[in-house]
Amino acid sequence: MDKLQILRDLAIIIIIAKVFGLISRRLKAPQVVGEIVAGLILGPSILKMVNSNDFISGVAEIGVILLMFSAGLETNIPQLRKTGMKATVIACSGVFVPLVFGTALYMAFYGWAPPSSDDFFKAVFIGTILTATSVSITVQVLKELGKISDEVGTTILSAAIIDDVIGILVLTVVMSFRDPNSVISDVILRTIAFFILAFVVGILLYKIIKAIDKKHPHTQRIPIIGLALALALSYLADKYFGIADITGAYVAGIILSSLDDSAYIDRKMDVNSYMIFGPVFFVSIGLQTDLRTIDTTIMLFSVCFVIVGLLSKIIGCGLAGFLCGYRNRDILKIGVGMMTRGEVALIVSKKGLEAGMMDGKFFTAVILLIVVSSILTPIILKMLYSEPTNTN
Repeated sequence: MDKLQILRDLAIIIIIAKVFGLISRRLKAPQVVGEIVAGLILGPSILKMVNSNDFISGVAEIGVILLMFSAGLETNIPQLRKTGMKATVIACSGVFVPLVFGTALYMAFYGWAPPSSDDFFKAVFIGTILTATSVSITVQVLKELGKISDEVGTTILSAAIIDDVIGILVLTVVMSFRDPNSVISDVILRTIAFFILAFVVGILLYKIIKAIDKKHPHTQRIPIIGLALALALSYLADKYFGIADITGAYVAGIILSSLDDSAYIDRKMDVNSYMIFGPVFFVSIGLQTDLRTIDTTIMLFSVCFVIVGLLSKIIGCGLAGFLCGYRNRDILKIGVGMMTRGEVALIVSKKGLEAGMMDGKFFTAVILLIVVSSILTPIILKMLYSEPTNTN
């Protein structure tokens, strides 16, 4: 691989990604949307200036790990305990309903497939993509509305966090089932074994790191140790337990989320992610998408994918919210608040592409869902919160 070509590609990716990210933010959309659009423009769809290669893929993989590590660091454990069972029920329904609807949608377009067949797992994987909820987008919307600390806002946030955890587990299970030598008991045992190991190691490392953090607050050793932990757990999860490496990175973040300096660690990770690894990851999604290959069937599927993706979250989470005692507009607030998709959906999609469980052409549907949900959610939530709540 040409070293000079690598330097040129990185320079182009970083500059163009940031330009389009800023434009996206000015238009009140998440920066990630602009970075994906940058990839579409730079890639085979339009300019063909940058090609996806092993180096770009490697940098993008690190970007995935850093994103999930940061998501784990931002997990508020006391908040999860506060909303407890309600958030868990909402999250479970918010995963199950989209999973079923997404699977049914794929089969409606491409035919029914018997269990254990490749087409069946591809259908289930499409449903798996729809299970993701973007915690970062949800948090930002609730902050802007000043509703992040009320009961509904807290429930939405907690459910979104739990939703991502369950979604990652579903991804791990679905990818493991595709292995013909894999059986459900083995998958469950490997998953349990990994979390037991992570729990034991996590407690020991947490105590050690907490002692170091207390003696040397804001020392750069803590972020270095945290990054090493994220990379190590990612490697162990994938290599020895057959679990998606992003699960290991997420768990590493959760282990360190209760440290006094967890926000400090997150800021240090964000520097690397913001400057290079994050943009390369999101741009790489666009680089792997060729809009010229889109046909009428895919476009129709993409539109239906967006509709099903939005409605399945509203129905699943809203129904669960009703069963948990929420009424009137609060039900819609919960459903709409959970329908945003973002980085997790992209990460899941990229994993499926690498594993051969999804064709690259379906990235169009995923990107469309992210853009539409990211734009509609703030608008609809603002409308719902602007109306007086009926207390009857």
